[in-house]
Amino acid sequence: MAETVIFFAATGEPPLLRFFNNTLISLKRNLLAHILRLRNDAAAYARICCGVDAAIEKKCGVDAGDCSSNDRSFGADENGREAVFNALDAMLKGSLERLKMMRENLCLVKIGLAMGHACEFNYTEYTATIRLLCLDSKLGAALWLRRKMVQKGVVPDVFTHNHIVNGLCKIGFLEKADWVVGEMLEFGPRPNCATYNTLIKGYCAVNGVGKALYLFSVMSNAGILPNRVTCNILVHALCEKDLLKEAKRMLKEILKDDDKKDIPDLVTSTIFMDSYFKNGAIIQALSLWNQMLQNCTKVDVVAYNVLINGFCKNLQMNLAYGYACEMFKKGLLPDAFTYNILIGSLCKEGKISEACYTLGVMSNMGIMPDPITYQIVIRGLCFDGEIVRAKNLLWCMLNSLMVPKPLIWNLIIDLYGRYNDLSNAFFTRDQMLAFGVRPNVYTYNSLILGQVKSENFYGAWSLKEEMLSKGPFPDVVTYNLLIGAACNLGRPDFALQLHDEMVQRGYAPDLITYTELVRVFCVRGKMKEAEELYAKILKSGLLNDHVPVQIIFNKYCKLEEPVRAFNFYQDWLESKKDSHP
Repeated sequence: MAETVIFFAATGEPPLLRFFNNTLISLKRNLLAHILRLRNDAAAYARICCGVDAAIEKKCGVDAGDCSSNDRSFGADENGREAVFNALDAMLKGSLERLKMMRENLCLVKIGLAMGHACEFNYTEYTATIRLLCLDSKLGAALWLRRKMVQKGVVPDVFTHNHIVNGLCKIGFLEKADWVVGEMLEFGPRPNCATYNTLIKGYCAVNGVGKALYLFSVMSNAGILPNRVTCNILVHALCEKDLLKEAKRMLKEILKDDDKKDIPDLVTSTIFMDSYFKNGAIIQALSLWNQMLQNCTKVDVVAYNVLINGFCKNLQMNLAYGYACEMFKKGLLPDAFTYNILIGSLCKEGKISEACYTLGVMSNMGIMPDPITYQIVIRGLCFDGEIVRAKNLLWCMLNSLMVPKPLIWNLIIDLYGRYNDLSNAFFTRDQMLAFGVRPNVYTYNSLILGQVKSENFYGAWSLKEEMLSKGPFPDVVTYNLLIGAACNLGRPDFALQLHDEMVQRGYAPDLITYTELVRVFCVRGKMKEAEELYAKILKSGLLNDHVPVQIIFNKYCKLEEPVRAFNFYQDWLESKKDSHP
């Protein structure tokens, strides 16, 4: 108590009032320090703290004269105590009101800081994140973040929205992309030409030319002028459908306000030239090429590739080689696409040695073959029976850190199977697994075919069981191979069992299946069932060839029933007349 009295006498203020003032000062300092520390602004912190101290001294301070230090009773009597309590009540009420006002002011400061700096930072960060998510094909997260921004009243810019539309179009979610564009038209930001170009290209990629043309009209009605990119997208889509007249009309309509409307750009001319080649109009394509050169259009490697590819498709290899040499004269080096075109044409003509030579030239020129190059050459070698050279090219791919797709592995496995070299076929399958490539149904069908050719029916059956246990599941071809093998080995029971299993798994038998089953019944001498099955073939609408007829006809001849054989043959001729009026 004595210490309290000494403290009161020294400061000139009551201890309780001093406690309230110190508490308010500390609270205000800590709150302001916490807010301003988030901005790492030490100078602002010092200035505001000084301001708060001055305000507290001015508004919150209690004058020592209000309570006389000479009053030694300190309100000991009744009137004094009432005066003290009234003073304390007034001071407490005033302190609470000032605390409320200070809290409201701090909230306004916080909002101001957030809107002035933090929101600007978050906006930039969020939009950049949305664009990165779209580039990584994480469209769900990008749309979620966009929705959160819109809910907070912040709308991403048109550049960010274009990333979203482009990402949705790439994965085929065109309806969702169209919905995003509709949201932009209704709530902002306003779509630009790039937005519509992206959406139009997406619909053209899925053969939705009608919808693309509708979007073009919507784009024009919205006051957004199309550019040459729009023109090239629509012209290419129309040319793919052999609508050259409509494409030219579209070109004139889009470029009617262009000063150079009579001179299509390089991309447009290349599209038209490719379309001429696809329709076999070589003269028109060459005329357009000469027109491009006369207009001083600087042609590039892509234009030459279209020209060379057109000549190769029309079997004009001399002209293709001539323009390939012209590329070198103009200082344009052929790329991988150029060599792939030439190598593919050589393989189609059966000139495998020349194709391999061109592959060597390509490597010597410093142009690395891509997986398409190897696929073309390996396929040609496999068709020509060059299994050793094909396997060597496979190892070249693996040494170049290019793991081929299952197609290339299947070509080599199938070739080994046709040569009855099952050990190398299975070894190649094991290598395929070692490099992380999962065998598909074609891989197993090639192995089963090899087992069937080797008359190893149980080995083929075990491969089918392996497919059922590990995947992939067998298809109609798998069952047809096994049914045919069972028939050739004289095991019709296995053939019928396979047919029943095939139907139970939901596979519809085709003409080959029915033909093998007709053979099964004929082998067992069940001619009635064979004819009923043949009638089922006719009713099913499957293509009716002579093989089932020949099997039944030969069986009747072996049974020495020429009348029934002749009648069956006549019925077949009548069915042929009915099917071909």
